[in-house]
Amino acid sequence: MAAAPAKLGGGVASDAMASAETTIAGLDERAFVLRYVQPGLVGLIDGTLSTLAPIFAAALLSGSHAALFVGLATALGAGISMGFSEALSDDGSVTGRGSAIARGGVTGVMTALGGAFHSLPFLIPHVHTALVVAGVVVTIELIAISLIRKRFLDVSLRTSFVQVALGGALIVAVGVVLGSA
Repeated sequence: MAAAPAKLGGGVASDAMASAETTIAGLDERAFVLRYVQPGLVGLIDGTLSTLAPIFAAALLSGSHAALFVGLATALGAGISMGFSEALSDDGSVTGRGSAIARGGVTGVMTALGGAFHSLPFLIPHVHTALVVAGVVVTIELIAISLIRKRFLDVSLRTSFVQVALGGALIVAVGVVLGSA
């Protein structure tokens, strides 16, 4: 006998949102989380974090113009890679996680978006201003990731933010060290 799934989130507004989400997808909340939220969250986290080091290193080494294109290339390349990785890792028949193509698409798009958002501040030609704006964008991305994790995975907001911020800080440090070499 399978264990009952844990309650994912809580509150009246949260329950109303869950109802709307699952109605749109035609799935119960657990299936919705497994098929769409979790792959999307993996992509968003990967896209946000994995692109930080190349973008910050390029900004410090070569300026805003290079950081913009390195960031966009990294975001799009990572999106394609993560989309294929998710789709090829599980066809859904064993795990019940749904269509490999849908999960791969969700993961790929969210990875690309996660990396692209903090690449866009490098449209600003002054690299130090662009770095500050990119830092603010990354902070907003990390807060969004933390809120999604709280809502769907029942992780405390504080714990989630500390976890994703620590990962982000470590990766930015790598970019800064390599960009300053």
